[in-house]
Amino acid sequence: MYIGNGMLLVLNLPLIPLWVQVLKVPYYLLYPLIILFCLVGSYSIENNSGDVIIMLVFGIVGYLMKKFHYEGAPLVLALVLGRCSKQPSSIIDLISRDFSIFISRPISLAFLVVAALLLIGPIITQRKKLSTLEE
Repeated sequence: MYIGNGMLLVLNLPLIPLWVQVLKVPYYLLYPLIILFCLVGSYSIENNSGDVIIMLVFGIVGYLMKKFHYEGAPLVLALVLGRCSKQPSSIIDLISRDFSIFISRPISLAFLVVAALLLIGPIITQRKKLSTLEE
């Protein structure tokens, strides 16, 4: 790690003026390039067009989250850790074929209630703010 950071320092110090020029590129040119690189990157990992569709769907979800003032970090964390949690959920699926296992257990029901409150809470507070502004 130390060697890699040292090499990055040596390589990036002379390139600071170049990075400053990249920051001066207007957004209407920069955004399509970012989207293009994301599309090429998502397709090139497994040469699967389904990955591109998934990337576009989550891009739209990310845009909507930003528009409605939700944090994006939990979504990214969920996507990264999703593969780790896939195995336990498949075990639960093997144990029970219906959704009632999540409601019948008190701990899982509590987690579902907390998740629902966390999803609905910002919507309710935003509507309260809007109603107080209208009065």
